[in-house]
Amino acid sequence: MAGGKSGKARSHPRSDAHSRIRDGVAREAARLMGTGEAGDYPQARRKASQRLGVTDKALLPDNEHIEQALQDYQRLFRPEIAELSHRYREAALEAMEFLAPFQPRLTGPVLEGTADAQSVVTLHLHDDDADAVAHHLQQHDIPADTDRVRLRLDARRDEEFPVWRFFAGDVAFELVGLPSLQVRQAPLARGDDQPMRRASANQLRRLMRDGEALAGTASGTAPHP
Repeated sequence: MAGGKSGKARSHPRSDAHSRIRDGVAREAARLMGTGEAGDYPQARRKASQRLGVTDKALLPDNEHIEQALQDYQRLFRPEIAELSHRYREAALEAMEFLAPFQPRLTGPVLEGTADAQSVVTLHLHDDDADAVAHHLQQHDIPADTDRVRLRLDARRDEEFPVWRFFAGDVAFELVGLPSLQVRQAPLARGDDQPMRRASANQLRRLMRDGEALAGTASGTAPHP
């Protein structure tokens, strides 16, 4: 129709340029993690932005963006990662069955499918008795090193929580003890304001069985399966 506006939406040149910059930082961050030059998303994002000269924080990718880029990188350059992640997930599921009284939730690279040979199976355990996890491990003769880790519970609160670390065969485990309340509200991810992605044992079984994308599994606020 003469003089009418086109029905096709046009992308804004600035938006396209910003997306390309954000994608470029995500790819470089993924490469840094894939080659072992960065250990986590915040460090990778910081190093990548410095190397690419990106100083505007609004142009930096979030954790999920880097995670997707890392999965793409590993599919191309580290095809053995898929097999390793599956083996770690099997070990995680076995541990979650053993730790079922604590409503365990898997989080980290093993859940994301980006685990490498140095990765740790991280499980969040939930109980209001601070000594319950330690007693459970002692009763089953599982020696573990103890430590503390600081996690952000929300935008204004962070606290320290107990951690137990041990090996089962050649697989490293890290158990984080959290209050029962946190089973429905995951701590915030490092360098992000979003809850950590986590999965229950049932959700992990479905992920392994169906090969679902991580986006279709659990977030920190997912209901009980």
